Amino acid sequence: MPKPKKHILVCVQGRPPGHPRGSCQEKGCNTVWQAFQQEFQQRNLWNDFLLTNTGCLGPCQAGPSVLVYPDNVMYSGVTTADVTAIVEEHILLDQPVERLKAPEGVW
Repeated sequence: MPKPKKHILVCVQGRPPGHPRGSCQEKGCNTVWQAFQQEFQQRNLWNDFLLTNTGCLGPCQAGPSVLVYPDNVMYSGVTTADVTAIVEEHILLDQPVERLKAPEGVW
């Protein structure tokens, strides 16, 4: 596989109920992950971009979290409704989705 244009990391971290840090799984990351997979499949993005599910990215309280490299952009509170915007605007057009970016103190 040639070097991807971008690498999208989607947190799917789960922790036991009541854990003090919480988890992206408690906030619906599995459906966000599935939505990214569907977008990649429908748009045939697999040859140019890399999509990976991952463990904790850090800001559990603000999840689900998505990280885009090499742009060093983190999105927080991502929902399935946001996935198309991230793919269309950031992944394909190189314009990060400002309204979804993690707050300054988080990333």
